Amino acid sequence: MEIKIPYQADLIIQTLQKQGYEACVVGGCVRDAVMGRIPHDWDVATAARPEEMKAALSGFRLIETGLKHGTLTALVGGIAVEITTYRVDGAYSDNRHPDEVRFTGSLREDLMRRDFTMNALAYCDGRGLVDCCGGRNDIERKIIRCVGEPDTRFQEDGLRILRALRFAAELGFTLEKKTGQSVLNNARLLRGISRERIRSEWNRILCGAYAGEILRKYRAVFCEFIPEFAAMFDFDQHNRYHTLDVWEHTVKAVESVDPTPLLRLTMLLHDIGKPQCFTLSSDGVGHFRGHGEKSMETAKQIMHRLKYDKHMTEQALTLIQYHDVLITSDKKHLRRLLNFFGEENLRLLFKVKEADIRAQNPALFSRLSDLAEAEKALDEVIAERLCFSLKDLAISGNDLLALGIPQGERVGKILRQLLKEVMEEKIPNRRGALLDAARRIEKRIP
Repeated sequence: MEIKIPYQADLIIQTLQKQGYEACVVGGCVRDAVMGRIPHDWDVATAARPEEMKAALSGFRLIETGLKHGTLTALVGGIAVEITTYRVDGAYSDNRHPDEVRFTGSLREDLMRRDFTMNALAYCDGRGLVDCCGGRNDIERKIIRCVGEPDTRFQEDGLRILRALRFAAELGFTLEKKTGQSVLNNARLLRGISRERIRSEWNRILCGAYAGEILRKYRAVFCEFIPEFAAMFDFDQHNRYHTLDVWEHTVKAVESVDPTPLLRLTMLLHDIGKPQCFTLSSDGVGHFRGHGEKSMETAKQIMHRLKYDKHMTEQALTLIQYHDVLITSDKKHLRRLLNFFGEENLRLLFKVKEADIRAQNPALFSRLSDLAEAEKALDEVIAERLCFSLKDLAISGNDLLALGIPQGERVGKILRQLLKEVMEEKIPNRRGALLDAARRIEKRIP
């Protein structure tokens, strides 16, 4: 097969080859090209040793990103191209990084150290596709297989466990039997991986087109960094709204929402507090009173543990806490919700509630039409520019000061009361009416 290498990477390869060093593109870019996908990054590998690379590429701007391990980055036409010397890794005493590397002139040796066969591919214009491990065949069969012995590969670098599951979630590939079993057997290695690296792979797993399959099949693996999941497994809800246990409902909800980290994580954690809130009434019906609050508290611990940023954490916690809030098409009600949540979060809450319903008893899907009606009414509230926040009021605090109302808490109380009466349609949002109402309200405040 022929792969079209972009100008920037090809220029690096040609420069090295003119100096007498073998060079080629390797890894994920070759995998993506074989699959007919557009590669995002093009990595080059070469037989040139690090100092030889520096000399051969002296005409380019070079960044010594990892020279100890044989890696340079060259800037070509504003594009960064990573170049690495063929190498063989030493022992991985920390289950993450090689203690040392040995440089080699053999492309085959370099490919044999890589994680999965589909990534152990190289391409050179004169030589074509170099496939020492059957990677192309595994791609065609949609198989993820470790290079060599799976236990060895995962014990070298525990993060490879999540990388395998991420590739499966994104591509719809199946882990080869020994590789899949090794993922389960070595899951404990994830305890030694940094939370930031876990979060990065975890987000991509959740947003994968096949996330649901992976969450179901490898749920025990994810308990290594979110042990709270275990209580959800096979937990019968004993409720007419649900035909699935808590975990299966959760996975279905994840599959039913847009593939963004915020929404997928929200659905994953929205019912995580249910097992702790469960009660069974005398008629055999299960209840989960207060589970929104409990789920929010648990989610807060999890997101802090995985070091999610403050903004995303706050949004997710709000959506989780209020995922069961009543939403109707009444415009007064919607204006109150807009005032409380803001438009962005309320829009997201609609998506959360839709996904939640789609993961419940199909006999009750009629509630989706009610939700659609409410969203239509929300669109009208926004289009009509109806007042739902203090900034929408036709007067401000300065207008109240001009009336002689002293600066301080009274101004804020009056403005909030005015907003409430406008949203309840007791007074119009017009300057004169608001000033009259402000005088009336001011007299009532002690």
